Formats: sequence, structure tokens, C-alpha cells
Amino acid sequence: MTSSQANTVVDDFELDYVEMYVRDMDEQVALWRDSYGFVEVAAGGSSEQGFRATVMSQGAMKLVLTEATAERHPASDYVLAHGDGIANIALRTGDVRRAFRQAVDNGAQELAEPVEHAGDDVAVSATVSGFGDVVHTLVQRRSGREAGLPAGFRPLPSAGEPTEPAAADGLRLLEIDHFAVCASVGELDAMVELYEKSFGFDEIFAERIVVGAQAMLSKVVQSKSGEVTFTILQPDPEADPGQIDEFLKNHVGSGVQHVAFAADDVVRSVGALAGRGVEFLTTPDAYYSLLKQRISLSKHSLESLHELNVLVDEDHAGQLFQIFARSTHPRRTLFFEVIERCGAETFGSSNIKALYEAVEMERLANQSNSL
Repeated sequence: MTSSQANTVVDDFELDYVEMYVRDMDEQVALWRDSYGFVEVAAGGSSEQGFRATVMSQGAMKLVLTEATAERHPASDYVLAHGDGIANIALRTGDVRRAFRQAVDNGAQELAEPVEHAGDDVAVSATVSGFGDVVHTLVQRRSGREAGLPAGFRPLPSAGEPTEPAAADGLRLLEIDHFAVCASVGELDAMVELYEKSFGFDEIFAERIVVGAQAMLSKVVQSKSGEVTFTILQPDPEADPGQIDEFLKNHVGSGVQHVAFAADDVVRSVGALAGRGVEFLTTPDAYYSLLKQRISLSKHSLESLHELNVLVDEDHAGQLFQIFARSTHPRRTLFFEVIERCGAETFGSSNIKALYEAVEMERLANQSNSL
């Protein structure tokens, strides 16, 4: 391969599955099933392999929960270093060998060379480095672009997708809208460059967010398919330390801070999640007093949004509704977002400050409670 070929991305990527390394798989299965409405559809691992795992499904999403049963499995070291967290964001492509060579030639670290699979929906897979301790398994499926189970997993006899488009309580999460990644000082531009050169992503958004004496830098990269989006956040070294610095300290390095789930009706789904015991960050009442002055709502009532603490933003293409769940992670280093796009293509620029302030209030409250 010539140098000019190495700098030309020849394939695109879609999201195949997301893998979390966890301390207690049974506990996490119960959380994702009961609180977030995912269905357990497959099992994997064995004592010989040093791990046990399950696949949880909802909408277009496949979430793999993996618990190490032997110290030799990478989930063991990951959980010791970071606690439970996103460890593998699998990317689907039409040609793994080509995509693997492209990624490695342009800066990604080779972790597992392409291997063929027999008797699986996965035809070929390989693994390369991403950011921090997060890796990317590259997946080529026999069925083409359709998502399925990861290689080596066994469908459960009772597995099946819900027969209704939404759960009985109205919960319906469709897909992952984006991942928010916290990067150490000096890593932001290097991460953007890695995803542009190795994976063919495009930088689609950039800004500096200031809240009092704190500030952070943000850039968004997205696959050409639009299926995989990383919002990368880095502390501004010229400002006071804040929540991004605290994430990096508690997580011990760069990693996924939150995952945003897309919903087709944020009011219905957030109400259902709250009914299942999921707690969300609150927003000052003044936000809703000012909201009606800057936005004419295209969907949902101001009262329903206020009641649930849902935020709203608007761009050239439409409106965006979003809310953060309160973190239940022992280190407060991972949480989740619910987002509904009504045409909007951006990421809630007008809300980022409000979201940052809400998370900052939560952070300071936790500090006070621990004294």
C-alpha cells in the first residue's frame, strides 16, 4: 500500500454493538432490563475463556455485558482500573481486512488481526485501539449491513424482541445517538486526527464552553454514514478544574462519560424511565421561564417538559429535546442521556452550559454529602 493510499479512507463504519466490562453481570442485567427496558437475547463466554457475558437488546441497539471470571481476561484489569464502563465500541464495515489495514496504517494500534469465523453471522472480525482503554472491534457480517449477535454468542431459547413497538409503559429507546468522551489535556486534537485518518470520520462541530471560572473544549467527530458520533470533551488548561477533570481523575484517564439514547418521544420515554426508578438531573425553574421567550415548541408542551426537566434547543434544521440521567456509578464516571431529534442536526449548543451547570451542581452536592 502506498502512502497516498494509506491516507485515503476506503470504507465507512456503522455501530454494531457496545460492550461494557462490569464487576457483576447479574446486577447489570437486572439494571438494564428493569430500569432501561432492554431484553436479554444471547449468552457467551465460558470458564475456559475466562469470562461470562450476555447481550441485551432494544431497538437497533446491542449491549454486551461482560464479567471476567479469570484474571487473564482484559475485563479484570479494566474494572480494577476504571470500574464498570464502556470498553469496546464495535464498528461494522463491509471489508474488515481493508478497514483494519487502513486504521493501523494511519495510527490505530493493532490489537487482534483479522480472523474468519465459522458458524456465525460474523464473517470476519479484528480489533484496533480507540481512545484511552476503549477498543474497536471491526465486524464484517455475512448478512451485509444488518446488525446481529457478536461472534461466539448463543441465542437464548426464550430470546425475542418485544412484540410491541414500545413497552407497555411507553418506553421506547431506538438507537445510540452519540457517545460523549472525556479526553486529557492535550489529547483532543490527537483524538480528532486519529478518527479522521484511521476511520474516515469528519469533524462536524467545535466550541469552547465557559461556566464561571471553568471551561472545556469540545469537538464532534462522526462517521460518514452518520451512524457513529463521538463528542470529545477536554478541560481547558487555562481555566479552573471542573467535572471533566474529576472524570479523568476518577476514571483514571480518558473514556466514555455518557451515552445518549435516541427516543421517538422524549416525554413518554423519560416518564416511563422515571416510573422504573431512573433518576434524572433537575433544571432550574428559570430555564423554563426563559424557554418560551426563545423557542416556539414544535412538539410537547412546556408544562410536560418542565415537569420532567427536559431541555430544548433549536438549530437550522429543527428542534432537539434532551435530558441526563443521574449517575449511579460508584465513581460517578458514567451516566446516560435520552435525546429526541425533531429535525435538529446539532447537539444542543444552547443547552450545553445548562447541562454542564446541572452536572456541576450534582458534583458539588456529592462532595458535600461525602464530608
